[in-house]
Amino acid sequence: MILFVFEGRKTEPSLFKTLEYLYFKNPDEQKICCFGYNIYELYKLMNESDFTEDIVTVIKRKLESRNEKPIPEGVSITDFSEVYLFFDYDFQNKNLELEDLNSQVQEMLGFFSDETDNGKLYINYPMVESIKCTQKLPDEHFYEYKVTRDDCSNFKDYVSQVYSYYKSTDFIQFSLDKKTKELRPITKEREQLIKENWDYLKEQNIKKAHYICNDIYDYPENKSAVSQEKILDSQLKKFVIPKNEVSILNAFPFFLFEYFK
Repeated sequence: MILFVFEGRKTEPSLFKTLEYLYFKNPDEQKICCFGYNIYELYKLMNESDFTEDIVTVIKRKLESRNEKPIPEGVSITDFSEVYLFFDYDFQNKNLELEDLNSQVQEMLGFFSDETDNGKLYINYPMVESIKCTQKLPDEHFYEYKVTRDDCSNFKDYVSQVYSYYKSTDFIQFSLDKKTKELRPITKEREQLIKENWDYLKEQNIKKAHYICNDIYDYPENKSAVSQEKILDSQLKKFVIPKNEVSILNAFPFFLFEYFK
């Protein structure tokens, strides 16, 4: 089994149903867990055990405290061949000093660096709604898009008003039945369009990350050139610390880039 841990309860799982349909041959092998807390809360929980407990144990204990059981009884970290985590940078978080916020994300990326061990962490800058931050695809100006810390406090509206050509995620997401939350029937034309848009988003995000990290606007020859650790380091050096802003990137395209050949 493969475990996908999402910070949010709605947007990420809904988007992933589309990715599951498009890219995974056996969706029954995937297990989705909605954590419902941000990365800094997860850091707090991991830190309480001095990072000696695995992510499945920590999540189960936290969610069972509010009478939720997203991971069945008897299932442990050893039952999963791979673990992936998707969380927001949450630049607008004012409960932490910026230095603490950054050091915690760095430590989390260092710990969650291998999907077959502790798990692999992917970060949204500044949050998952960055997936809509694009003009009509393909967007040749995507590499320029960034947002200040103040504007991150209302990023969802900010994206719609400033950057997004698309008013919803319908351009990259199949329709879900409101009752069952399962995918509605999909035409070949619709499937082709959605797949093409994801390909555009992947290309835009990867090229932008390569530009941020290495000043080269092109696909990197080596995937390590746009690792999550290098992206954070470049964000801090070029945007966060000197300018109090962050360059907009979304985590899903990086997962697609690294997971599939």
